[in-house]
Amino acid sequence: MAQNRTPENMKTVPAFRALKNHSVIISVALILAFASWSSDQQKRSGSTIEYTVSMENPNNHYYQVSFTYDGFKEKSIEFKLPSWTPGYYMIMDYAKNVVNFRAVDNKGEELPWEKTQKNRWRVNSIRNGFVKVSYEVYSFRTSVADPFLDDGRGFISPTGIFLHPGGKKSHPVTVTVIPYEKFPVVSTGLEPVPGMTNAFYASDFDVLYDSPILAGNHEILKFELNGIPYTVAAENLGSIDRSKFIEDHKKMISEATAVVGDIPYKHYTFLIMNRGGGGLEHTNSMAVFASPASFGTPNGYRRWLSFAAHEFFHLYNVKTIRPVELGPFDYDKENYTTMLWFSEGVTSYYENLILNRAGFFTRQDVFNDLRSAIANYENIPGRLFQSAAQSSFDAWLYFLNRSENSLNTTISYYDKGCALGLLLDLKIRHESGNRRSLDDVMRTLYNEYYKEKSRGFTDKEFRDVCEKTAGKSLDELFDVYIPTTREIDYAKYLAYAGLSIDTNPIPQPGGWLGAATRQEGDNLMITRVEWDSPAYRAGLSFQDVINEVDGMKLTASQLEEKLSGLKKGDKITISVTHREIRNTLEIILGEKTIRSFEIKPMADPTPQQTAILDNWLR
Repeated sequence: MAQNRTPENMKTVPAFRALKNHSVIISVALILAFASWSSDQQKRSGSTIEYTVSMENPNNHYYQVSFTYDGFKEKSIEFKLPSWTPGYYMIMDYAKNVVNFRAVDNKGEELPWEKTQKNRWRVNSIRNGFVKVSYEVYSFRTSVADPFLDDGRGFISPTGIFLHPGGKKSHPVTVTVIPYEKFPVVSTGLEPVPGMTNAFYASDFDVLYDSPILAGNHEILKFELNGIPYTVAAENLGSIDRSKFIEDHKKMISEATAVVGDIPYKHYTFLIMNRGGGGLEHTNSMAVFASPASFGTPNGYRRWLSFAAHEFFHLYNVKTIRPVELGPFDYDKENYTTMLWFSEGVTSYYENLILNRAGFFTRQDVFNDLRSAIANYENIPGRLFQSAAQSSFDAWLYFLNRSENSLNTTISYYDKGCALGLLLDLKIRHESGNRRSLDDVMRTLYNEYYKEKSRGFTDKEFRDVCEKTAGKSLDELFDVYIPTTREIDYAKYLAYAGLSIDTNPIPQPGGWLGAATRQEGDNLMITRVEWDSPAYRAGLSFQDVINEVDGMKLTASQLEEKLSGLKKGDKITISVTHREIRNTLEIILGEKTIRSFEIKPMADPTPQQTAILDNWLR
């Protein structure tokens, strides 16, 4: 990422170049129509905020941004840029990419300004209730939470692009995108402005910040479902049958929306980019990365459908069904919650249910994915140190800042949350006599808190809804399994649906050292040391170079082969170097065990167990 090129000691000096003139001709009639429409839409605020974003030389990776703020009374205004993006729990400090900040009045005369905090610019001595601000944003990090620009794609992640007046997040706003001359298509979930090309409207800044924009050469597929329009804006779908792609997504959407029974958007857009990774949910859209290979094989397409179902269901679970801490957002700092295990992990659980109900997943497919989620965190040391609630709260520290020690001390709230969703669902079904399920919890939370109260729910309110739905106290889940690292009795909960689970430790062949390695040229580097392993107890460390093992220089594959021929209790002598310090260590090998957590139907389930399984999974 490029650093802000505006020196701090120049912050009040208006010696910045103006934005280049745009070679775009807009008719006077359209300008007047747009101004009239914008004024009508924003009249409740008594003022207007109108943005223009262009991308004149995309391979320099700078967006040119300007906006006018007209009709206000203040003489000094502090403009703020978010420090993070909702759904991407990491402080991004987007302000470091802003350069050439400039402010002028309605006569084009320079206004003095100063930087008051890392993401705030205060414009002073404003006259006549009008200010025009312009700046550029360096955009060359490929992620769903960062703006990106080159001559192949313009991805506008709004939190990294649009300043807002402090205290005015509820103000309506319009955005006009002037794409690079070789970008014929602009796609977004925002509302289009009538009669204008590439002009969009947001009722407030929360909506704007929740609505990414993609400009480029992407393919457009359109379809309707139950009278609601959908757009697929995809950079490269490969050779997949487009008709099948649309029909499959209709099935996924139908089952996902059926969980709650209400749709909170007027239209929805899938923004699918290639040459990247990850995805981010929005109420009116999703922004995801997927290579053409994702669609070209049965397994790849299955993974894509899981990915798409996950991000799509987030428009309920996290965007509308949400912990109270997750909106309205404070964009300046971390927004902590202990419930990402529910918002993210239970969404992972629902992607399996949705695809099973849509006919894409068999029961065994669901069992396999649930088994994998459980094994992912139960077979790492982090399960001993971090609960689901702690993992949620500390997402800002760990989840997108993984280190060589992460598996030793942390877990994924996606994985454990998925497992907790399974336990919660089966418990509710069992205690209610198979009359209610986690679906009822989702509907209640949506209707009572999003629709009726227009807010999120507290931890207590969430628990109350779950227990009322089950008709019984859920102490074990809420007092033990969610907030602590206590061992979970999976067998008890899965038995409610007539299922068994293998939790027996399985010894792995060979001698266990507990150090992962990678070959780097002639050096055999240690990349991770597992907590309480023989390597850990002997003092081996990340970034140690293994010089010799039992007097021989080995490669990574040769070390693996050597360990496979040894057993618990055997000794090896390892010579290592770190920071020019050389040590020779004698290590007694251990035995590694893992648990498979394989899920299978019981041989003789009761009628109630069979009924729960049949009602749960098709």
